[in-house]
Amino acid sequence: MRKKWLIGGGLVIAAAAGVGVAFVSGAIPVGSPASADAGKGDKKPETPLEFASREVVQPLLASMPGRVEFSGPLVAPGTAVLKAKAGGTLISLVVAEGARVRAGQALGQIDLADATSRVAERNANVAAARATLAQADRTHAQNERLAAQQFISAAALDASRAATETARAQLNAAVASADTARVSLRDAALVAPIAGIVAKRHVLPGEKVSPEQAVLTIVDLGRLELAGSVGTHEVSRLAPGMAVAVRVEGLEQKVDGRIARIAPAAEPGTRSIGVTIELPNARETLRAGQYAVASVELIDEVQRLTVPATAVGQTSGQDHVWVIENGVLARRAITLGRRDDRQGRIEVLQGLQPASTVLAARFENLREGAKASVVSASAAKAAAVASAAASTPVAK
Repeated sequence: MRKKWLIGGGLVIAAAAGVGVAFVSGAIPVGSPASADAGKGDKKPETPLEFASREVVQPLLASMPGRVEFSGPLVAPGTAVLKAKAGGTLISLVVAEGARVRAGQALGQIDLADATSRVAERNANVAAARATLAQADRTHAQNERLAAQQFISAAALDASRAATETARAQLNAAVASADTARVSLRDAALVAPIAGIVAKRHVLPGEKVSPEQAVLTIVDLGRLELAGSVGTHEVSRLAPGMAVAVRVEGLEQKVDGRIARIAPAAEPGTRSIGVTIELPNARETLRAGQYAVASVELIDEVQRLTVPATAVGQTSGQDHVWVIENGVLARRAITLGRRDDRQGRIEVLQGLQPASTVLAARFENLREGAKASVVSASAAKAAAVASAAASTPVAK
């Protein structure tokens, strides 16, 4: 009994001591209204976000020159194909591929036995027609004397006159045919039509060639053209005579050219229009067939509101930027215009004012309405030094 009383007395004393401690320390039971009010008082205030001055920008009014680029192969407009004008066996070609030739230079020889015999035949026809005409003239002159003496009728005289005219017409036809044969024989000679470089030989000596068959292709490299195509939405910004910078494969430096002509209609089945660039090539450093990329700079005379491309984000297909207004963050939906990849800037058509303070880069976990401020570089440096000093342990 005494042991139980001692234990019970101890518990009572301990409980009384606990109540006293609670009363003295002012502790409030958890869950009571008073405890809730105390929790509110202990909540820390929100820390504003601080951005360095280099991390914010203001929209800049600037011109944004446009650029139109297109590509294509280089072609030589001064290209001529030498063709055989008469059939025969190719006896010789005095030039090879890559050889330089001048206009009017003899390049080869074709066996023109058939053409030569044809010319001789036409000449013989001319001689026969001339003899026929001479006989008809003598006969008609004799008939005129007989008709004057009334030995023949007027009808017989008219018949002799018609025979004479027929013989004269046959002579004229024979002469024209002989001239045609001689021209064909002269044109059958293989002569360079232009000055340039032999690009290809289509036949070899010993082969039989027919009329109008290609023998040689000659290219003049003094002037080349770039044949490209531009979309229908960009071609209206181009005009003949515009300066063009051309990058040709294999060359480090750009080549200056100009727009020579623009096709009047789009190519069938596409939404592109042909544009031809003229390139001077006096030193013949360029070759036909090389691939090239043309770039046309378009002057912009309008001052446009622009921001860095790094400041623009996108959410659900809507472009936006983050701005600091009245000490808080705000996300502004914007409408974009031109883009200048060289300067890394984008035109803003709507949604932004020139005096806005815009975050220059994309930051993660930004919340609209959060407090924010911009600190100078010196203040940011001082804060960093103070933070480093506070985190350094002090030796005792």
